Amino acid sequence: MMQMLLPPRVRHLWRHFWLLTKPYWTSDEKWRALGLLALVIGLSLGLVFMNVQFNSWYNVFYDTLQKLDQEGFKAAIIKFTWLALIYIAIAVYAQYFQQMLEVKWRRWLTEHYIERWLAGQGYYRLQLTDQGTDNPDQRIAEDVVQFVSNTLSISLGLLRSVVTLASFIGILWTLSGPIMLAGVTIPGYMVWVAIVYALIGTLFTILIGRKLVGLNFQQQRFEADFRFGLVRIRENAESVALYRGEGVEGERLSARLGNVVANFWALMRMQKRLGWFTSFWSQLAIIFPILVAAPRFFAKEITLGGLMQINSAFGQVYGALDFIIGSFGSLANWKAVIDRLSTFREGLEAVEKLPVLVPQRAGEALTLSRLTVSKPDGTRLVNEPALSLSPGERMLIRGPSGCGKSTLLRALSGIWPYAEGGVNYPAQGEVLFLSQKPYLPLGTLRMALYYPHSPRENDADLLPLLQLAGLAHLAPRLDETDLWSHILSLGEQQRVAFIRALLVKPRLLFLDEASSALDAKAEAALYGALIERLPQSILVSVGHRESLNAYHGRTLSCIAPNNWQFA
Repeated sequence: MMQMLLPPRVRHLWRHFWLLTKPYWTSDEKWRALGLLALVIGLSLGLVFMNVQFNSWYNVFYDTLQKLDQEGFKAAIIKFTWLALIYIAIAVYAQYFQQMLEVKWRRWLTEHYIERWLAGQGYYRLQLTDQGTDNPDQRIAEDVVQFVSNTLSISLGLLRSVVTLASFIGILWTLSGPIMLAGVTIPGYMVWVAIVYALIGTLFTILIGRKLVGLNFQQQRFEADFRFGLVRIRENAESVALYRGEGVEGERLSARLGNVVANFWALMRMQKRLGWFTSFWSQLAIIFPILVAAPRFFAKEITLGGLMQINSAFGQVYGALDFIIGSFGSLANWKAVIDRLSTFREGLEAVEKLPVLVPQRAGEALTLSRLTVSKPDGTRLVNEPALSLSPGERMLIRGPSGCGKSTLLRALSGIWPYAEGGVNYPAQGEVLFLSQKPYLPLGTLRMALYYPHSPRENDADLLPLLQLAGLAHLAPRLDETDLWSHILSLGEQQRVAFIRALLVKPRLLFLDEASSALDAKAEAALYGALIERLPQSILVSVGHRESLNAYHGRTLSCIAPNNWQFA
């Protein structure tokens, strides 16, 4: 019912905030998290309680000054010392335990999104189905951090503001007393002054800074695009160098950096405008309550201590009401982060709902039934080929570029979301896919050779395979950690992939132009090793070379998209 009373934009924000927050606070860690949150809240309330004690101290302290009470002055200083020590201890541990909760929440939420991103090849399908979720790596690595940090700081800040308001509004009401305006007595007039002052400040802050949300959202996006461009050059350094593409890459990086800088200038201008007002309003708030209460002081209705206590209480009440003014920049950034994480979450949900064709396990053959494969735009590439490959059979898929050969292999491997029909794998054994550009993970060369399995320390099987593949010179470097995708040539990387297949011994092996960078002698040696050492494995290759015909007994030819022939 309460949500129905909120404006649509606020309901929208609250809904996304709750969907992002709920998983952690309902997870297996919820009780530890709730206990830690209760401790943080308790310490935060302790800080408010200490502020109330300081407010009472102001009255006593300034009265001793007014009365020239030296003994009272000494006692007030001693009390202040104890209050300050207690306040410092509470403040330090409040921050410590808040950071502890923040890092625990961040770790859990990051792992949660990594798991969802990796599950069901979501990281792959997301780039095919959703153009709105740019730079998912940045959203996981940075937006999660900002979401957790801002949520805790804003939530606890709001809690402290509410409790502070409840604690000091009664004090300010009592201290300020009534005032007569136009024949009307207004009780607790300083409370009303604080409310009006805060409302005016909040209204102007929202009007001046309303564009900050969009600018923060765009800044996150432009920063991530620029960083991604740098990473792309590093990952493809050799190709860029061979093409002498430094000029073009420099222009593209400059354009992306230009977006970063231009948007940042817009942020600076907006924050400058907002800063002029908020700084002025905050500085005015220091002396404003004294100016309003001064007539009562000069009329000797209140003492100097009472005046300073009113000033302190006004500051606390206004500070509580000033939450939006003081936190508007953080609120704008928090809203932008929620929007980015929400679109990422929605993109993952859309991917998870895709009716992806999942190969079934039964029998010993690879069989296709009523299979159709399309492009993302709906263009049909493959239409219902009937196929059955028994153990030991090898098939070559041929055809012109753009015909759909690689897309068919993606559908057979179970990662292409635009396929329908039936695909059946052998009931037993592993399935392995070798692509034209093999993936070499970060880590040691041994890890790259055994990927996606954990490496084995026994080199009895590995060293002969290195010799067979022409990589014997790398044997001394098996346990070196390096950027192997940059160190090894494409041909060497393809040799590594063939060694993987010989180590894994898959029952079903797909090869997509897997030997395109190999010379004829190396291709013959490695394909020959596959046939000799994996006699019961089913091989499905995509390639253009005529030499591949010798290693395959069957052929599937693509004459044109959606026009296939078996031989």
